[in-house]
Amino acid sequence: MRQVLAVLLFAVVCSTFSFADTAAQRVEAAATVLNEIMATPDKGIPTEILDSAKCVAVVPSLLKGGFIVGGSHGRGVATCRTQNGWSAPAPFSMTGGSFGFQIGGQAVDLVMMVMNERGMQALLSSKFKLGADASAAAGPVGRHAEGSTDWKMRAEVLTYSRARGLFAGVTVNGSSITQDENATKELYGRLVPFKTILTGAVPTPQTAEPFVAAVRKAVNEASGASTSTAPAQQTPVPVNPPPASPAPTMSPEPASAAPTPSPATTPESSPAPAASPTPPLL
Repeated sequence: MRQVLAVLLFAVVCSTFSFADTAAQRVEAAATVLNEIMATPDKGIPTEILDSAKCVAVVPSLLKGGFIVGGSHGRGVATCRTQNGWSAPAPFSMTGGSFGFQIGGQAVDLVMMVMNERGMQALLSSKFKLGADASAAAGPVGRHAEGSTDWKMRAEVLTYSRARGLFAGVTVNGSSITQDENATKELYGRLVPFKTILTGAVPTPQTAEPFVAAVRKAVNEASGASTSTAPAQQTPVPVNPPPASPAPTMSPEPASAAPTPSPATTPESSPAPAASPTPPLL
């Protein structure tokens, strides 16, 4: 009986908490979460992960708690890369459960990074379960993720949580993600399929622009940081360079003989013409 009451109480709290916001408020809250995380990159999402992510999803204030039987519930927005940039945000709801000794509740901010095509296709299906339809793992934290290879090898969705100022990777396997139809109608004026939104087939509403702008800014900054930290290409220097060739010595040019002064050509120095022979006397 006590377990049943705990489950009912948790369901009521989740329902009240999750429907207290509007779609526009949720978009604003998701943008704020991402901007605040990126403001402290040394303790946030590594630039390599942001630069490689296919989709980004944020659940502001995911409610977790319970009494013996635990669970979690929250509502968020997601956007995916397209040929024309990042898609319009798609609202979704996330629900999970757990069993074990636990008492109390807490609201955390959840960030999910979809890292490959399979994870993206699972998200586009508008209804999938983390750990079953797409593998999820706690994401590495810090400016760079070079020391961790899990996210490159097998993780399709990397998950993070922030609570009370602490930001770390978290495992949320078992949680189900479905399209939030009510929020979708609120943002777009009609029910637009999840896949239609995330493939960029509809424009971004003005009320949803803050979240897309926050994702675009975070990814652009990550791309710039990755480029600026790349080592510059240097010309290799040989270990034992060959000895330099001696400079050619220039043989001294022989001194030219002093020019012989030409005889003066003045009339006084000119030789007299030879006298014609005197004719013999008869």
